[in-house]
Parts: sequence; structure tokens; C-alpha cells
Amino acid sequence: MNQANFCILLAAIFPILLAGLAKFGGKRLGVDYDNAAPRQSLARLAGWPQRANWAQQNSWEALPVFVAAVLMARQAGLDSDSLALWAWIFILARCAYAACYALDFSTARSLCWVLGFGACIRLMVAAI
Repeated sequence: MNQANFCILLAAIFPILLAGLAKFGGKRLGVDYDNAAPRQSLARLAGWPQRANWAQQNSWEALPVFVAAVLMARQAGLDSDSLALWAWIFILARCAYAACYALDFSTARSLCWVLGFGACIRLMVAAI
């Protein structure tokens, strides 16, 4: 199995899981999800479901940077073990980021963001 490619798959699925969590949490708090107007439905969320939605949005924003970093590193011939290590660091940092976001641990969330972004930068610098 190519671990870096698997991490890309996980990073692509992760925001969808967060969106489902936000919708589920909203329903439990009395906010019905309207598939005809999804953005307005999600905008009515509060508390941890709202923060899960914000984590989902940020995960979509982080995805292209991560994919570019992995592809740059692969194209430059970075060894697969190093590539896998930094790809997994990104995935774990993003999971911790989302958990910290939902739990409203803002400082820890920012540190997790820096770690995940740093993993991408590390891969890009290795490619250069």
C-alpha cells in the first residue's frame, strides 16, 4: 500500500465526516438540516456542531496544500518512508485540530494547525 496516497484519500474524506458530525450535532441540538439550503442550515449551528462545521471548512482549505506537497515530494523522488512519515503527521495533526476545534481548545487547535501546515511545508522544501 502506498501510504502517502492513502493519506490523501483520508484527507479528502475527513471534511465529509466532519460535515456529517456537524449535521448530526445540530439535529441533536434542534437544528434541522435542510438539504435544499445546506449553507443556511449549517450557518444556524452553534456550539460544538458549529465548530465541527468550521473545522470541515478549514479541512477543505488545507486539502489542496497537502495534495500539492505530497505530489511535489513524490515527483522530486523523496523516499517513500519520509513521505509517509510527513503525510501521517499531517493526518494526525488534522485529526487533533478538528478535535481541538470541536472542544473549543483554541490555542491547542492553532498548534495542531501549525504542525499540519509545517508537515506540508517540510514536504515542499524536501522537493525543492
